[in-house]
Amino acid sequence: MAIKKVHALPFERINREVLVRKELPTSERYGCEPLKRSIDKHIECGVINLDKPKGPTSHQVSAYVQQALDVKKGGHSGTLDPKVTGVLPIAIKKATRIVQALLVAGKEYLCIMHVHKEVPEDKIRKTMEGFVGKIKQLPPIKSAVKREWRYRKIYYIDILEIKGQDVLFRVGCQAGTYIRKLCHDIGQTLGCGAHMGELRRTKVGPFDESTLVTLQDVADARWYYEQEKNEKYLRRVIQPLENAVEHLPKVWVYDTTIDTLCHGADLGVPGISKVHSDIQVGELVAVMTLKGELVSIGEAAMISKDMQKKPKGIAVKAGKVFMDPGTYPKMRRAKPAEEKKDD
Repeated sequence: MAIKKVHALPFERINREVLVRKELPTSERYGCEPLKRSIDKHIECGVINLDKPKGPTSHQVSAYVQQALDVKKGGHSGTLDPKVTGVLPIAIKKATRIVQALLVAGKEYLCIMHVHKEVPEDKIRKTMEGFVGKIKQLPPIKSAVKREWRYRKIYYIDILEIKGQDVLFRVGCQAGTYIRKLCHDIGQTLGCGAHMGELRRTKVGPFDESTLVTLQDVADARWYYEQEKNEKYLRRVIQPLENAVEHLPKVWVYDTTIDTLCHGADLGVPGISKVHSDIQVGELVAVMTLKGELVSIGEAAMISKDMQKKPKGIAVKAGKVFMDPGTYPKMRRAKPAEEKKDD
């Protein structure tokens, strides 16, 4: 049986260009490329793409990671039920607030749905195609959110195999979509009922199965570092914070702009070096240094072309700041002409 081409999440469909406003060099005296950070800094602002096992809750898994790495702060993106496996990004220490940025990127699952009666294959395919797009969904009785009708987007459904009453499919969806309820609703439309048999999450935004690590990998990496002073395994297990914003459009700023942003200021157009194309007003964007470090995440107040061409104005409204003040030097205030004459 031919397998349909796998579709992509919304951010994966956009091919952005880099629009240059004005390029200036970045000083090697300040900041550091993410992959060149010391191991302590690497741990302080890192993310683990964990392969959640079947059994424990997402909270229990996150707690185990914190214990294994001896860190007091950690947070995961998107709760998985105990029986569900797969991609569970866990941010540690200063990176914990980054998990909210992953919610806008969408998620992907691999699911086995069991149909309660024999149904013609073409009817199953046609019915499931009808669930692509905006759907209205009522969360299950046992859920972490208020049980009320809400709209969610199904980006794609790829049926991989139909064997008897079991349907293996891949689904890309908006965060907050309940796949168990999706299977139930498909069964209702088929007129015979259906339920979710198995579920595995394969993507959360930019994180997919290609970089997954296990709980044992985390524990082993810590052991090699503690016992043999070998950083290699910790660096493989823990990814830089910046990997968690790969899905977001970016705005790169000059060294002299950074410290002001670290104190929570909005980003003005004069501080921009270059910017991704196709940014829309209100869109979440990542503000980066010219070394590729994440400074902050904010809301675009202009489209990309205006950020590139306009002489002044607010380009990005301040949001969450991730870089510590003082990492880059403060911008020196230029003296007025009359002050210079008095020198």
